[in-house]
Amino acid sequence: MANTERIESAFYTRDGDVYVCGLCPHACRLRPDQYGKCGSRRADEDILVAYSYGKVSSICVDPIEKKPLYHYRPRSRCFSVGSVGCNMRCRHCQNYSISMMSYGKKRTTFESPEELAAMCRHEGLDTIAFTYNEPGIWFEYIMDVVKADPGLHVVLVTNGFLNEEPLRQLCDVTDAINMDVKGFTEGFYRSVCDGRLEDVKRSASIVREEGVHLELTYLVIPGHNDSEGEVRAFCEWVRDCLGTDVPVHFTRFHPDFEMTDIPMTPVETVLGCRRIGMECGLEYVYVGNVVTENADNTYCPECGSTVISRLGYLVDIVGLDGDKCSHCGRKIPIVRR
Repeated sequence: MANTERIESAFYTRDGDVYVCGLCPHACRLRPDQYGKCGSRRADEDILVAYSYGKVSSICVDPIEKKPLYHYRPRSRCFSVGSVGCNMRCRHCQNYSISMMSYGKKRTTFESPEELAAMCRHEGLDTIAFTYNEPGIWFEYIMDVVKADPGLHVVLVTNGFLNEEPLRQLCDVTDAINMDVKGFTEGFYRSVCDGRLEDVKRSASIVREEGVHLELTYLVIPGHNDSEGEVRAFCEWVRDCLGTDVPVHFTRFHPDFEMTDIPMTPVETVLGCRRIGMECGLEYVYVGNVVTENADNTYCPECGSTVISRLGYLVDIVGLDGDKCSHCGRKIPIVRR
């Protein structure tokens, strides 16, 4: 289905004949016929257009643990959907075929907000996850999907590189967020991601302030962001600025896009990151892209009992009474269905 209607961007100002986009910290300045860095904003003569509105590149039904979200509706499934474009340019992107591709070169189909919500419901699902590419640049579409079906639970898998106002508005309609913290130095963000760490840290704090369920993912890349000092600084920031109860996922890198010369992360390195997180006082630290017997389980911080066991995407809730440890009664920050 095609769509010929232009949707006006929600966040921009005009400076003479230049549009200044207000969606993310790049603050792209665009003249007519130019596109923003993300590829989702197009300057027309009269308005700044939300060019990616309704353009769907990817749809799948996933376990919620794949996002990864371990403390949000465990053992449930979600309707995952993505578009094209991104406001970062990570050299190791695993979804570069859609995130780095312009709309003219990647096949998309138009789905109205009502159609997308109906597709989710048709699968028997009540959770929709905006993922695969950066969902923040789909702001207008996400908001309209929620209006089309206010009963849907919304999940965002995001790089966190958004300005405060659009992020807070998204938080108003979002139930859970997994945010990538791609490294913990400004140099890494500049050279590898074309972003800024401080903006992402601010976004994580805003999500916590807004009361949205938050989990963090840190992709461990050998020789780039895997030093003990950097990982420890990240864990201490989570502890001191967000809270010890924020789940953290350290995931294993595999070569992709422009970083095919970097080897896969040794399993021992990923497990070492988990150990550092626990030493720093984080209560829920997991590993990803690694199958282990116990590093993905959720344990009660009070008595050490296993409350959720995981092996890959095989999940068993073994020690929860509602949102409390069934052994000692400690409240566990887990959103149940």
